[in-house]
Amino acid sequence: MAQELVLLTRLFDLLAWLLPKVERFPKPYRTTVTRRLADAALDCQEAVFAARSARGEHRVQALAEADAALDRLRLYLRLAHRWAWFSDGQYQHVSGMVAEIGKLLGGWIKQAGSG
Repeated sequence: MAQELVLLTRLFDLLAWLLPKVERFPKPYRTTVTRRLADAALDCQEAVFAARSARGEHRVQALAEADAALDRLRLYLRLAHRWAWFSDGQYQHVSGMVAEIGKLLGGWIKQAGSG
């Protein structure tokens, strides 16, 4: 239970940092890459909420959805950095946040699969 709360807190922190940053991405990409990046982060958060209230196979499915959303988020973050929408420092910061979220999520997935 405590691990779930830490994961939710870290996801909230990621969203609070990320969403204001993506509003400053170039206008031509706001309906494509920017939107997908924000959606991936929000989808991950929502899937973790769903997993928290689910049991059994439904929890495992929700955690798999959260993991897939996190993978999409990683892709869009890498693209944003490649296109210099994030500085090296910003990318390092957000990558660290995502890595921690990935470890927490992976631990929960492992626990849910064996439970």
